[in-house]
Amino acid sequence: MSSPEQWTRPEPGAGPAATAAEPTPEQVKAGLRATTEGGPELTQLLTPEGERVPSEQFDPYVADVDIDVLCGLYRDMVLVRRGDREANHMQRQGQLGIWVPLLGQEAAQIGSGRALKPGDMAFPSYREHGVAFTRGVDFKELLGIFRCTDQSGWDFQRHGFHPYTIVIGNQVLNATGYAMGQKFEGKVGNTDGDGRPSSTDEATIVYFGDGATSQGDVHEGFVWAAVYDAPVVFFCQNNQWAISEPTERQSRLPLYQRARGYGFPGIRVDGNDVLGCLAVTRWALEECRHGNGPVLIEAFTYRMDAHTTTDDPTRYRLSDELEEWKLKDPIERVRAHLTRRHGIEQDFFDQVQADADAFAAELRDFCFNMPDPPPERIFSNVYAEPSPVLDAQREEYLAYLGGFVEAGER
Repeated sequence: MSSPEQWTRPEPGAGPAATAAEPTPEQVKAGLRATTEGGPELTQLLTPEGERVPSEQFDPYVADVDIDVLCGLYRDMVLVRRGDREANHMQRQGQLGIWVPLLGQEAAQIGSGRALKPGDMAFPSYREHGVAFTRGVDFKELLGIFRCTDQSGWDFQRHGFHPYTIVIGNQVLNATGYAMGQKFEGKVGNTDGDGRPSSTDEATIVYFGDGATSQGDVHEGFVWAAVYDAPVVFFCQNNQWAISEPTERQSRLPLYQRARGYGFPGIRVDGNDVLGCLAVTRWALEECRHGNGPVLIEAFTYRMDAHTTTDDPTRYRLSDELEEWKLKDPIERVRAHLTRRHGIEQDFFDQVQADADAFAAELRDFCFNMPDPPPERIFSNVYAEPSPVLDAQREEYLAYLGGFVEAGER
């Protein structure tokens, strides 16, 4: 039997991993510690107390982050959290069919989203409201999906943000295929006239959770991306709960180490550190644009709310765990840093909160007054070209509905 450390973090030459069907209590405890602490290889630039941690490797990727940028990142996270909370409330009031909260994951999404360039493409799952915000998608556009009046109304090519994907892990295959296309079209590994990497090269990023890493689609995406050196960043938001299953029930290894088996680099970053997420994602995207992709990022974070509004997390996790992670809040650490290290005063934070409240009020007004789409809308955008069969189905269905109207008028 191997040691508990080998169970959770086996390294080459350290001996075989445990082979028992059931882990011992010591192995379970070791796995829990690795999950809770993030492990020794956790990349962090901003501690929960707001202290800046220097990094020889990643500091160059945030060299342009001045006080204005930091304040902007703080504002992004506050607005996105306020919009998320308002949407959650509206679902409870019957205005949305369901909502998928992002509470606690703001830093992972804002940091990585702000690392993207206009030519890059992002493939979300169904929780990336913060990434959508950074890509210029109107938050109101997201509400239609969960009110069941729309199917993603934004221009995904213009925003560089693909429609939401509900099928777990499927977006990884889509993103890998898109990234392969970027390489086949020569949009990777170019140089400008002065010999520097081209500023017009592109990359792809795809978001998924820890639970999705148990899906075959994700592993197939890893295989194809590795074989073709596809310029894709696999961004795993490890919020430690695949609905009700903890990470240690899904993997013997920290998730970022899985990349080694496919032949590309993996890295674990503090997912509650917006500066760390920005730096690591910029690095990974540059690797991809230069032709060195793919890269796996595991953003080590925590889901502070339910999986969706149909879920009850009190049935499978302890309140003590939640309270512990409140001390690692992604927004509060930036606020502490701005206050203690940069002398930002209360007026700034008050203004951001006022902006967030106005943002929430705008969302609420829009949602409450959102018109129901006409019945024929369900036949729109099914095919790129006209379809006689679909046209006939539409006419038959509308005639059927019209019969009810006529019967009611008599």
